[in-house]
Amino acid sequence: MLKQGLELKQTQKLSPLQIQTIKLIELPIMELEQRVKAELEDNPVLDDSPSSKDDDEDQPKDVSIDELDKDDPIPSYNLKVNNYGKDERPQYNTFSVKESFTQSLLEQLGFRHLSKHDHDVAAFIIGSLDENGYLRRDIDSLVDDLAFKDNIQSSPEEVLRLLSVIQEFDPAGVGARDLRECLLLQLRVQKRTEDVKLAETIIRDYFQDFSNKHFPKIINKLGISQEDMKAALERIVKLNPYPGGQIDDTYTDQAQQIVPDFVLDIEDGEMRLEMPRFNIPEIRVSKKYAELLAESQGSQDRQKKEAATFVKQKLDSAKWFVEALKQRQNTLRSTMEAILEYQHDYFLDGDESNLKPMVLKDIAERTGFDISTISRVVNSKYIETHFGIFPLKYFFSEGLENQEGVEVSTRELKKALRECVDNEDKRKPLTDDQLVAEMGKKGYKVARRTIAKYRDQLEIPKARLRKEL
Repeated sequence: MLKQGLELKQTQKLSPLQIQTIKLIELPIMELEQRVKAELEDNPVLDDSPSSKDDDEDQPKDVSIDELDKDDPIPSYNLKVNNYGKDERPQYNTFSVKESFTQSLLEQLGFRHLSKHDHDVAAFIIGSLDENGYLRRDIDSLVDDLAFKDNIQSSPEEVLRLLSVIQEFDPAGVGARDLRECLLLQLRVQKRTEDVKLAETIIRDYFQDFSNKHFPKIINKLGISQEDMKAALERIVKLNPYPGGQIDDTYTDQAQQIVPDFVLDIEDGEMRLEMPRFNIPEIRVSKKYAELLAESQGSQDRQKKEAATFVKQKLDSAKWFVEALKQRQNTLRSTMEAILEYQHDYFLDGDESNLKPMVLKDIAERTGFDISTISRVVNSKYIETHFGIFPLKYFFSEGLENQEGVEVSTRELKKALRECVDNEDKRKPLTDDQLVAEMGKKGYKVARRTIAKYRDQLEIPKARLRKEL
């Protein structure tokens, strides 16, 4: 039996201003400048040219929004924010950060003289590599995916041929299907010295014995001296088992020229935060549009009314845009100030041991903003400090308790782990269980699986791959 009834639901609908603000918050400053430029070109009532006292008095003047009809139903804002410094258009410092692994491979692919079909297949292979630069999928699966996902007909032989092309790219070892192939690819491009040739033979023909550290067995089978073996091992341990670069849990750099959204200076032990001098445009109505509005008052002329409606729509749009810019600036500053306050000791000297565990919720609670807003602020924003340029994501990390019950940053733990490995006896490198014990001596409670995770993120090989004769 069907039943009918009324149900009252409360839903939240974002205003045009809120939508505009959210979109602007996400943009780093260089993209924001492009967005403002586009808005200035699209909306005739916006003007970013600063007023000059030396303007010719006889020239027609643009009209300030406040000089228009006071009975105009459009609400008025304080729409002029002077963020200019001494230079009206300062030249920002730009910083180049390393390009992403995939982008680097695609750029190298572009220099190869391949047909469009071969290029598309090779690009698909590159997109199939894992974060360490390995191709973990079997060739037949790639052929199937090329057909079903990209409608590209290929064959196992063709995929293998183009994979061999990718395996010639930098960094050496990329495109390998296992560790053995990865090491061989790296040895292949090295100068053909005797120790390199021996290392290649060991990895190619005795990889299982090498993996199990059966060095005496290899020495006997090859009829070489212990010194020869040691020289070959020194070559091997310098190879990179992760040619793609293990992705850290902090951030991934992208190829771009960046302009810091924030600049931090330390003066007499006090932190001073600045945002790049970005000018919020002033809403000024040109003389022509002001006259249109004035003539439309009480007029019954349809064309004049339509023209006035057009101008008022552009005014609305301009006001929302300018107010959204103001809110973006205030939101970014409040968020960065909260981060500086939370990580005060770290920002004074850049010592990672002073970087406290911090998650988005911590800053949301301090600012009163939603976590989603903090996430948008943090994304793709950078700060220039006296000890380097960092994305805001860098300062966020989970934490673990030490033996005193005090929460410490994962970066502090990684730094301590790196010190343990650097100071170990390379003839008897520490296993993950032994690293747990060593970290315990330093006052850190860390599980074995955590050690393995951090070791991978720091690109530290397992103990048996760190062993030296």
